[in-house]
Amino acid sequence: MASRLVRFIMCLIFLFVSITKVKSQQKVFNVKNFGAVADGKTDNSKAFLGVWNQACQYNGPGVVLIPEGTYLMNPVVFNGPCKGQIVFSIRGGLTAPTDRGSWGNTDHWINFNSVDNLEINGGGSFDGQGPSAWPFNNCKTNPQCKQLPISLRLDFVTNSWIHDIKLINSKGFHINVFKCRHTTLERIQITAPANSPNTDGIHVGLTTDLKILSSFISTGDDCVSIGPGAENIEIKGVACGPGHGISIGSLGKYPNEEDVKGLVISNCNLTGTQNGLRIKTWAPSHPSTVFNLTFENINLKDVSNPIIIDQQYCPQRGACAKEVNSC
Repeated sequence: MASRLVRFIMCLIFLFVSITKVKSQQKVFNVKNFGAVADGKTDNSKAFLGVWNQACQYNGPGVVLIPEGTYLMNPVVFNGPCKGQIVFSIRGGLTAPTDRGSWGNTDHWINFNSVDNLEINGGGSFDGQGPSAWPFNNCKTNPQCKQLPISLRLDFVTNSWIHDIKLINSKGFHINVFKCRHTTLERIQITAPANSPNTDGIHVGLTTDLKILSSFISTGDDCVSIGPGAENIEIKGVACGPGHGISIGSLGKYPNEEDVKGLVISNCNLTGTQNGLRIKTWAPSHPSTVFNLTFENINLKDVSNPIIIDQQYCPQRGACAKEVNSC
């Protein structure tokens, strides 16, 4: 009996030491130690890239820590793959440049590319400074317009969790999810004025196994838009409004687009939106299929078009032929 007790105690000690060792391997990389200045005026993109590269190459779990304060950042790409799990913890606020020359022809502000096991958290904010750019948006009249920068691009991100962050006044889309797998967006807060152009909350394309949970989205365009190639997408517990609702599409603009399938939308509240649940295809459009959809427990209040299938979608005035069969 005594020997069993000794062995049990030894096992507990070994387990405790092992857990302590794992925890001790996590390393925190504070952006201020790499020259970042939280004055809202100094461009911190080089400092942030420096700390990212150090954390990404660390042989163990790394934390990029952004303390309280306001950090101005020009457009930046945080590239992977990284050697271990990486956490991007925003305690302060990131702010985008207002000078049009600072973003030029880039399609993003902050881009995470080819990162596995990424976590973005911290309760901080991404301020896209949209009012400085919205006057340049001419997409309603120009079919060849260039989209303004997306605040947060997630490209080829896998097995990741983005949660408890705020996005404010993006110049273009707030979040764009492209070719990602097994990723969750949770407790995301997105706000922009109802008249802000093309400020979609979350846009998803060519992505599988994505969850959007327990989030609040108030924008001038779609709260969530699901593009071609989206598969096994769950949207649950999202509050939307104002905005254009939750949309599938627009689809069929280009040939050989991938289908949309396996979409579940449940327990969502839409208030004061232009649309509730919408499927939209271009006119005329190339063949495309949407199937295996579930809409459950959706509460709509003061919604102009609660459920709409629009096969004549054309956001540019006078740019599309009228009443053209979309098939």
